[in-house]
Amino acid sequence: MSLTIAVTGATGAQGGATARALLAQGHQVRALTRDVHSPAATALAGLGARLHAADFDDRASLDAALAGADGLFAVTTPFGTDVDTEVRQGRTLIDAAAAKVGHVVFTSAAHADRKTHIPHYESKILIERHLIDAGVPWTILGPAAFMDNFATGWSLDSLRDGTFAWPMPAGTPLTLIPAVDIGAFAALALTRRADFAGERIDIASDERTAAGQAADLTAAIGRTITHHEVPLDYVRRHSGDLAAMFEYFQTTGLDVDVAGLRRDFPEIGWHTFADWASAQNWPALLGAPADRH
Repeated sequence: MSLTIAVTGATGAQGGATARALLAQGHQVRALTRDVHSPAATALAGLGARLHAADFDDRASLDAALAGADGLFAVTTPFGTDVDTEVRQGRTLIDAAAAKVGHVVFTSAAHADRKTHIPHYESKILIERHLIDAGVPWTILGPAAFMDNFATGWSLDSLRDGTFAWPMPAGTPLTLIPAVDIGAFAALALTRRADFAGERIDIASDERTAAGQAADLTAAIGRTITHHEVPLDYVRRHSGDLAAMFEYFQTTGLDVDVAGLRRDFPEIGWHTFADWASAQNWPALLGAPADRH
């Protein structure tokens, strides 16, 4: 049966992956975005998504976009604003969904339901609690660290110099997941509501040390990539939030059951970090042809 699913963050990594997974399965997708004319929105429309202009600070726009939808994929972020804004907008979205849809799948963060003292994890748990109290069937997914972040920002800048600059010791393992696997799992939960309603599940596709990631990147990019541990003090000067996250990664870690997830949900088609790295267009990302050896 074809479902109509509203997807927030549809032009971002998680929302976009979820929208594409649902469209590939023949479901109707309402892509909620502030800019229906952006290239990412246009690309989704080309795949069959219906674009809806919506703003988390405009309840009326959310009500209109959610009316008649069977389910909602909800994602929030403090980056670009702040954690207080994220919580306010997340609660507004959930309140709108509770009045309109039959199931909400919210992506939070792995371990956000524990006392991490990481600001953008603590904001997620406040939204989780609001969702649980809202009276709508819910599923909460807690993705581990995002593989996709290694192909953007300062991580990508360091790779251009042949360095994998990452605030983790070389031998410390970290669980990881690409956006495509988050989207596949969200689509699974949205289309199998009876199996997932009322569940909170931390998800990850692989576990790698920083040294292992550097080796995978070396193989994928085609030239030697050397791991360099970025000091937490350096991260802290730029973002206390991110420094708190990496300190948690280094000390407590994210103990997501990768083997169990692969066993129980093979239909996700889980990707290892090496899989993800080999699928990236590194010559375009790095701005120069790869030096194959």
